Amino acid sequence: MGNRTARARGIAARAGVWSARHRWAAVGIWILFVVVAMGVGSATGRTDSGDGDLKGEISQAQSIVDKAGIEEPAGESVLIQAGAGAGKGGGAALTADDARFKAAVADVMKAVGATDEVTAVTSPYKSDSISKDGRSALVRFDMRGAPDTAGDRVAPVLKAVDEVAKKHDGLRIEEIGSASMQKTFDDAFGDDFQQAEYSAVPVAFGILLVAFGALVAALLPVLLAISAIMATTGLMAVVSHVQPMSDTANSVMLLVGLAVGVDYCLFYLRREREERAKGRDPETALRIAAATSGRAVVVSGVTVCVAMAGMLFTGITEFQAMGLASLMVVAVAMVGSVTVLPALLSLLGERVEKGRLPFLRRRAKGGVPSESRLWRAVVGRVLKRPGISVAVAAGLLAAIALPALGMKTQQLTLDQEFGDSLPIVATYDRINEAFPGGAEPAEVVVKADDIDAAPVRAAIADFRARAVSSGASKGPVEMTVHRDADVAILSVPLVGGSDQDRAERSLGILRDDVRPATLGEVDGVEAPVTGQVAGSKDFNDQLGSSVPPVFAFVVVFAFLLMLLSFRSLTIALTSIVLNLLSVGAAYGILVMVFQHGWGASLVGAEGVGAIVAWLPLFLFVILFGLSMDYHVFVVSRIREARLQGRTTRDAISHGVITTAGVVTSAAVIMVAVFAIFGTLSMQSMKQMGVGLAAAVLIDATVIRGVLLPAVMAALGERNWYLPKWLRWLPDMTHDETGTEAAAPPAPEKVTV
Repeated sequence: MGNRTARARGIAARAGVWSARHRWAAVGIWILFVVVAMGVGSATGRTDSGDGDLKGEISQAQSIVDKAGIEEPAGESVLIQAGAGAGKGGGAALTADDARFKAAVADVMKAVGATDEVTAVTSPYKSDSISKDGRSALVRFDMRGAPDTAGDRVAPVLKAVDEVAKKHDGLRIEEIGSASMQKTFDDAFGDDFQQAEYSAVPVAFGILLVAFGALVAALLPVLLAISAIMATTGLMAVVSHVQPMSDTANSVMLLVGLAVGVDYCLFYLRREREERAKGRDPETALRIAAATSGRAVVVSGVTVCVAMAGMLFTGITEFQAMGLASLMVVAVAMVGSVTVLPALLSLLGERVEKGRLPFLRRRAKGGVPSESRLWRAVVGRVLKRPGISVAVAAGLLAAIALPALGMKTQQLTLDQEFGDSLPIVATYDRINEAFPGGAEPAEVVVKADDIDAAPVRAAIADFRARAVSSGASKGPVEMTVHRDADVAILSVPLVGGSDQDRAERSLGILRDDVRPATLGEVDGVEAPVTGQVAGSKDFNDQLGSSVPPVFAFVVVFAFLLMLLSFRSLTIALTSIVLNLLSVGAAYGILVMVFQHGWGASLVGAEGVGAIVAWLPLFLFVILFGLSMDYHVFVVSRIREARLQGRTTRDAISHGVITTAGVVTSAAVIMVAVFAIFGTLSMQSMKQMGVGLAAAVLIDATVIRGVLLPAVMAALGERNWYLPKWLRWLPDMTHDETGTEAAAPPAPEKVTV
């Protein structure tokens, strides 16, 4: 057609043009990058984070133990219990003094000792581990070897306990402890994410197949997303030697990588097909897609990366790992979308339509669906009454967000996390009922210049007595002394047990009343209180202090990026407000479903009375970043139409309606992928999946389909307002194609 090649301007346009001209080189470089990243990552191995990243008393206690060279073994307990319904044969009349009960205790001790995996097997008759009603007893022992890997060695012990349980029908005999809980958690966690990994890719591919109606077109986004995930997995291993990673970070990376990787390719591919459907030659269509959707991908990708970087400011290793892993996969997916994707599209040409499914109707020329009648009707009504639309939509979202004001966060206990899905949870509840706080005791790590000094011994004895008399514990308060290190470790069962609120009040009594009046009176004595309850409280406190700087960082930088990308103060401000509304609504849904239990059964969940502590900050960062996908894409199209000479209202209508198909497809994919996590057995994963899916659904419908056009219509020409005192800002809008690109006249006039 005699196209004149214009000089591409902007990163996305230049990358797209170069890749299209050097197709094999671009594909080869990408494959080499993925292979090298995976190879180097495999060679270096991954360093995972531990528990030493918390500040406060947890960190202080760990420091004392580490300096003393003390390696606390993984402790286990076997519950022997008689009572109504205990075992097959009832046994309601049995107590710990009965011969049958004592025989069961002896059999348990013998069986676990015979495995050679345990040490320090202690009879409940010697450790005073018999419940007040005499119907429950605990055989305690420690796992041999490193505590971090005890879960890998506990299987023979569990099997031995099960064999004993079969011989004593009249008693309930069950094992629980850090090793068995670790194994249970690892098995459930691994199964859950394996299920998610196996389900997410086919689901995304199926939706893309329906959206495009062609096998090759549907495969491209999935393959590029998978390649980005593979490369990032290798990069995570390399980076982990500077910033430790974790299995959670890996799973979040998979989730985010699949969502944004598919979305970015979808945006790019749909625009290229749309331009070809208008009659443009492949080269011109590709250049226009690079300059428009490619630019939107870059702006969105940078914004998401900045949002993810906010997690680096928490000071919590787990968050830093999740933030860095997510940042890397978004960056890799973004680069792949603006480099190797144009190269593949140039190579494939018309063959991108190969594998068209006969039962999916070809709805428009070039495989591009016609404008949505539904969204045309919705947007038409919204633009007729923008003020009313803003009031109704904003009011609805504010009402949904309102319950978030009462949000309660905590580290979920075992029964909250798994509910009735795992047998060990019932054991956990039974031990807490028979021995309040015994399943999750507080530990007081006492360090003194001389642990055997009379004042120190007296203070420890006083602490043990007052811990019970104060009501913080019902005892027994057990003690292990490491004389060579001048350290004593006290185990204090907390009143409240699995009730986190009551347990935290008991913890407060220990820390604020009992300790100052006893151990605090002796000079040179340190006595930090640690344990699961203390860890949850300290984690919440540390997380709470990091929320303001993280929120400020994400909001400020997102605002600046929107300001620079669109050169409009109004667009930047409305972007932030709309995103905050979306996040607030997601918070409200989480509180209603998982804290209060309203409609929890509809998503296969239950109200656990709290939101897992890490989720609100994580959701804020993730959603603030991901919501920019749609926002940048839609607003870019509106601005493009405005630059072509359309009125603001006409540009809004055109932008929203023409992007409705791709936004809907992208949203369905994200919602489907996130919803998979809502089906997993762990409550924390359910909360994450439901929160993300609900937010994306709200964002793609109420926000982008109603609020955004209504707000922009109400503002009119003020949408493009940039004060004179800000006009010195660099112009980052030059990637837009303007009138020449979008209007069908001669392709040779395209400016990119």
